[in-house]
Amino acid sequence: MLVKTFSAAVIGLEATVITIETNLARGTLFKLSGLADTAVKESYDRICAALPNIGFRIPTAELTINLSPADLKKEGSSFDLPIAIGILAADGRIDNDRLDKYMLVGELGLDGKLKPVRAVLPIAIRARKEKYKGLIVPKENIREAAVVNNLDVYGMENLADVVSFLNGNNSYEPMVVDTRKEFYEHQYSFDMDFSDVKGQESVKRALEVAAAGSHNIILIGPPGSGKSMMAKRLPSILPPLSLAESLETTQIHSVAGKLGGNVSLISQRPFRSPHHTISQVGLAGGTTKAMPGEVSLAHNGVLFLDELTEFNRATLEILRQPIEDRKITITRAQYTVEYPCSFMLVASMNPCPCGYYGDPMHKCTCTPGQISHYLSKISGPLLDRIDLQIELQNVPFSDLSKMKPGEPSEKIRERVIRARQIQEARFKNSKGVHCNAQMTERMLHQFAEPDAASLDMLRMAMERLKLSARAYSRILKVARTIADLDNSEHVQLQHIAEAIGYRNLDRGDWAERGL
Repeated sequence: MLVKTFSAAVIGLEATVITIETNLARGTLFKLSGLADTAVKESYDRICAALPNIGFRIPTAELTINLSPADLKKEGSSFDLPIAIGILAADGRIDNDRLDKYMLVGELGLDGKLKPVRAVLPIAIRARKEKYKGLIVPKENIREAAVVNNLDVYGMENLADVVSFLNGNNSYEPMVVDTRKEFYEHQYSFDMDFSDVKGQESVKRALEVAAAGSHNIILIGPPGSGKSMMAKRLPSILPPLSLAESLETTQIHSVAGKLGGNVSLISQRPFRSPHHTISQVGLAGGTTKAMPGEVSLAHNGVLFLDELTEFNRATLEILRQPIEDRKITITRAQYTVEYPCSFMLVASMNPCPCGYYGDPMHKCTCTPGQISHYLSKISGPLLDRIDLQIELQNVPFSDLSKMKPGEPSEKIRERVIRARQIQEARFKNSKGVHCNAQMTERMLHQFAEPDAASLDMLRMAMERLKLSARAYSRILKVARTIADLDNSEHVQLQHIAEAIGYRNLDRGDWAERGL
């Protein structure tokens, strides 16, 4: 007897429908075809243990299972459930009339319980697109899948429940999630706030500019100057995710298996902070499976690289293409996938190996050669892609004790949102461009053309600091953002001057020491 059940395989962010054809014939063999990986092949062992534990016998017949299309590689344990249902249906234990109406995903435990799997959200989106009536998933995945409307999603605890449902013996209610309510409920719930930061007003201003235009920024300062503290508070002043951004971000985290069981939608911008020992694959993505890396997990949010010079230089160079293209293509022997990775790069570093170069409160013990070697770990092309380069100093204790709490994140965020709204209106007819950091060269001429006085200042800065053409463009982009914060239609001299002032690593002694 031949029966068909339906599931899906996910490559990148796209799911493809997989038809599981199960055939029982005379004999005792088991055959599995369809380019299945080891985890899929092992599903038969899990099914053989699970079926007797829920009261079913293993059919004593020749069992042939084909996963179609046969030329698409199938990975993971999510095919356990549709294969088990196919075997039971071929053996006459399940009514075939409802099998073509539902897509099934789930891993089987040896006791018949369903275990959660990754990438359920893209599968749910595909199930709706293919007009399946419903999707059956493990109970832990139900909130993730129920985000997709116009699709009945059922969360089951074990295989016996699925069999009972498909036979019509028990009625189960599909899960309903109020997507908008859950999305907006936690948008502004932050554990950290800029009101905790005393002093460092110029640095907070630079972070506000970076947030307003989605510009990359690096913070350079001695230990204890607040680099990491302020970077971790950056999400609290970023504009909220749109529903479309949230869905795309949630899909990436779903594919990576990073969503918790109680999460339906990611409502806050991601903040990813990988350790400096991270590998190239961990940062870019890939491995033997098509998994997103940290650059993609930071999509629509912040990628924070603390102690930048401690990262492997070859690993850092991977960032150059994703920063420019806002997407990354991963090619391996078995697959080629593309993931979006539009993130703000925020980095921090000490100014020298001992950490105290330029600090008036501590003596630097490093030689010029040591400092030059230390700074040379960051290549010029990568540094060129960082719009704001900010130097910090420690705030003296006498000043800290006298200072009042700083401006709260809410107030800063209001200004950032107003600036972003100006940019959204400006780029409403430009596909793929939403903020100033994403402007093309043509847009710079259209929206950030400097006047004569500003052009003279830029020329002097370019000649004195020996800036590249890319640095010139980034200064104009930052100046455009500063003008937006000032609600100014045109980029003016003071906006250009402030933007040039944010190129700290290009000025004076920094440039002489190897950057």
